[in-house]
Amino acid sequence: MHIFHTIDAIRAYLTNERTDRSIGLVPTMGALHQGHLKLIQEAKQTADIVVATIFVNPAQFNKAEDLEKYPVQTEKDLEMLKAENCDVAFLPKSKELYPIQPELTINFGAIENALEGEFRPGHFAGVGLIISKLYNIIQPTHAFFGQKDIQQFYVIKKLTEELNFPVRLHMVETMREESGLAMSSRNMRLNHEQKEEAALIFKCLTRAKNHLNEGMNISQVKAELISAFEQSPQLDLEYFEIVNTTDFSPLEKVTEPSQTALCLAAIINNVRLIDNLPLIS
Repeated sequence: MHIFHTIDAIRAYLTNERTDRSIGLVPTMGALHQGHLKLIQEAKQTADIVVATIFVNPAQFNKAEDLEKYPVQTEKDLEMLKAENCDVAFLPKSKELYPIQPELTINFGAIENALEGEFRPGHFAGVGLIISKLYNIIQPTHAFFGQKDIQQFYVIKKLTEELNFPVRLHMVETMREESGLAMSSRNMRLNHEQKEEAALIFKCLTRAKNHLNEGMNISQVKAELISAFEQSPQLDLEYFEIVNTTDFSPLEKVTEPSQTALCLAAIINNVRLIDNLPLIS
């Protein structure tokens, strides 16, 4: 596996390697787990050259404490990438990608202010900025993202389409622990008991999805899920919405099942967890 830390170095390498070969980009912030490795595996099956990036992007954190607490395990991450036969790892320093304080911002419209955008103002602008930079540096033909961050995927889809980036996007199904808890780097901050309690997230989402498919109306589904969380001794529900994935606006009635997702955020032990289920999967 080739490891690069500077833009000039990885550009020079890929310029020589990309002739008639496809490049798959897997952007990460490190603290890798099986969900990230699934992205690498999917990329290996699709692209000729797989590039994984490890960069904790300060522009997408709206709270300094969250940035400071984000787990870093660079050597372990590199070993995991090597074990999956990843071709290239790009690990830039912050000054490499942000030599000056960025003034450019990207406005994504309605989708930017819904759900995650409401609770994490500026988050998606930061995501859009870093993905644009990585697109320009790596010039991938494919890019791979996890379904767990489903709203982020649709934000990146909007960025890719509206700015005409020649990149094919792939959304890879969420990897889960045995309890159903969605794999996340944030799970490292939870003990066993807290992880077991957090498994309620997936259980409630699954029950809500089944109820919707059985014909229960949205207001009833939401009321039942909220009640279940009120009985949890540790989990605090931040939001639960059933949304249209075109702009992530909350629905009062399901009209397009294939464009509908159940999205949830909850907090346990000051750790914020998100999860979702498409209504049709």
